[in-house]
Amino acid sequence: MRSSRLLAPVLLSFASFALACGGPTPSVETPRSSSGVGVGPSTTPVATTTTTPAKDAAAVNNPLLATWTGPYGGVPPFGKFAVSDMKPALEAAIAENLADIERIANDPSPATFTNTIAAMEGSGKALQRVSAVYGIYTGTMNDDAVQAVEREMAPKLAALNDTITQNSKLFARIAAVYAARETSGLTPEQQRLVWLDYTQFARAGAKLDDASKKKLFDMNQRLAALYTTFSQNILAEEGSQMVLLDSEADLAGLPQSVKDGAASTAAERGKPGKWAIANTRSSVDPFLTYSTKRDLREKVWKMFVSRGDNGDAHDNNATIAEILKVRAARAKLLGYPTHAHWRLEDSMAKTPERAMTLMEAVWKPAVARVHEEVKDMQAVADKEKAGLPPVGDREARKIAPWDYRYYAEKVRKAKYDLDQNDVKPYLQLEKLREGMFWVAGELFGLKFTQITDGSVAVYHPDVRVFRVTDGQDHHVGLWFFDPYARPGKNSGAWMNEYRPQSRFEGEVPVIVSNNANFVKGAGSEPILVSWDDARTLFHEFGHALHGLSSNVTYPSLAGTNVARDYVEFPSQLLEPWLATPEVLNRFALHVKTGKPIPAELVKKLQKSDTFNQGFATVEYLAAALVDMKLHLAADKPIDPRAFEKETLTALGMPSELVMRHRTAQFGHVFSGDGYSAGYYSYLWSETLSTDAFEAFTEASGPYDKAVARRLRDKVFSVGNTVDPADGYKAFRGREPGIGALMRKRGFPVPPGTPPAAKKAKP
Repeated sequence: MRSSRLLAPVLLSFASFALACGGPTPSVETPRSSSGVGVGPSTTPVATTTTTPAKDAAAVNNPLLATWTGPYGGVPPFGKFAVSDMKPALEAAIAENLADIERIANDPSPATFTNTIAAMEGSGKALQRVSAVYGIYTGTMNDDAVQAVEREMAPKLAALNDTITQNSKLFARIAAVYAARETSGLTPEQQRLVWLDYTQFARAGAKLDDASKKKLFDMNQRLAALYTTFSQNILAEEGSQMVLLDSEADLAGLPQSVKDGAASTAAERGKPGKWAIANTRSSVDPFLTYSTKRDLREKVWKMFVSRGDNGDAHDNNATIAEILKVRAARAKLLGYPTHAHWRLEDSMAKTPERAMTLMEAVWKPAVARVHEEVKDMQAVADKEKAGLPPVGDREARKIAPWDYRYYAEKVRKAKYDLDQNDVKPYLQLEKLREGMFWVAGELFGLKFTQITDGSVAVYHPDVRVFRVTDGQDHHVGLWFFDPYARPGKNSGAWMNEYRPQSRFEGEVPVIVSNNANFVKGAGSEPILVSWDDARTLFHEFGHALHGLSSNVTYPSLAGTNVARDYVEFPSQLLEPWLATPEVLNRFALHVKTGKPIPAELVKKLQKSDTFNQGFATVEYLAAALVDMKLHLAADKPIDPRAFEKETLTALGMPSELVMRHRTAQFGHVFSGDGYSAGYYSYLWSETLSTDAFEAFTEASGPYDKAVARRLRDKVFSVGNTVDPADGYKAFRGREPGIGALMRKRGFPVPPGTPPAAKKAKP
């Protein structure tokens, strides 16, 4: 997940853009949101500080403030600083950034692109470096010391955005460059940057009067604190809660890999000799899929879906209610009817109404499919009567939410003769990583080589670093891989960008990372993952490739710095390559025999491709619809728990499942503005990605070189230098339609939708 575009490097205050899966693709959650101009956990004005890098000796000697040195254009200084260095480094970097902005705003010469817009791009370099490391630690190393820094610095970082966007002299200079953008000889990329700066300043309140700016500043300060509270509440419950299993009997039905992971988790949490199901999706979902102990399934499920909603010190409902209230007031102050209208103005959808139209078009067929799935599952449950209450209690024997995954797996086996346990031995984490690298080579000519000489330090022993080069062996960037769960790490899977690509002040190579939460097994045994988790790996790697493929001049336009409902398009597009024969035959190798996955098993996977799409779609769409409706409620007081229940009832939510992210734990939406009123983005982006993949199937197939080259040149490399709608049309030759999306999910295609084009003959 990432926030909307940050102001030039002025505000790459969270350059570690976090892109997290959590939409239609199952089994991922957001870690936390990043900052954005007028829209992020750091969406408030800049806190004043007396610290100045030039005068404060401690700041001068702070390793976090130093220019990154070493190979590959410089690398983060992991191992050279302490957590105690973070606060003074951030404060000094904020002061330096403000000084840069003041120099630009008070330049006596007439405003030009060079002395205003480009100067902003080159400002705040220390803050970019410090906040990149800070973002890594708050996402992956968030212990008590880091949380203390986060609580203190979130409002100050939030304040930075408003201090800059509310600088009247600066905005006047931006407006002058904007007015002359078409007549001053600017390149198309420069014109795009000017337009984005002007638009985002205006949307962030630059045109407000002084009294209104002060109100906006105060609102954003409060939101920054609330976002931190929300995130830390979830982290506390995920990190402390677990279901402890005392005996072998409690493990009934679990595959050995799940047992090993549970034993490892228990040992890490001080319970050696027992087994623990942690309060994270990567631990919970396998248990719900395979455990034959219905009472324990219920216990584990309730623990997981109740995060942030337990009426205790970490309950998030009051925090959410206040977030919604402040967001509504902020939108009104900025001249918008609701927060949703403000958020979507600069998206591809443009309006909440257009986003709702897409969601509603998919909702009804998805719910109808859930009812069909439940009917199949209930038939299995009725027939076997195992693990359910006695036959006489018909209601109690109905499929409950904690039964859905368990019986879905049984139906999968009965309908398609497909057992996920038969697939998992072929899905080794490291082999899949190699497969991702191979796909990147085939599509984009990229090569990944692990760095083992110690020249690039890491923040944790689990992390590995790979150098990325192109077909001419030119250095492209670095890819950090952080795959394992640990205390203090946010749950889910996501991509971070430590440093964006740029070349306006010389070539600057990109640094990105992929992060996951796989549970380590016993000893050095290979990590086996589910098919869904394998798809998630490819999804997040798609985000990384988007960043690595960037080929722009200005860092604010680089890589994943695009509209929220476009940013998931490149990542979702990469998912289908997992299932290509070329990948499966080379990299889906049995953990014991080394033999590739059998063709008949692949056929079963393909045949079941649309299986359980009702569940996957409804659990996602329910969350997206609740998100949008929460933010269309304007200034109406909201009880989050009641609103969720009432909205789902009105929608006709099937009782056998819950929304993918219940409101109290909806980090995409309430750990920052990132995906607020924007969780629909996954569906919008999937409309693009499914349509785009058909461009390959209409040609010679997934590895068609001409289509891949067009994809790289028109989508992956251009960042935000072009309007995303124009970029997509340049790739596809037309606008996308909903037909491919519905075909992929196995839903009825709406009347009048053009059929899929037939594959071109070789």
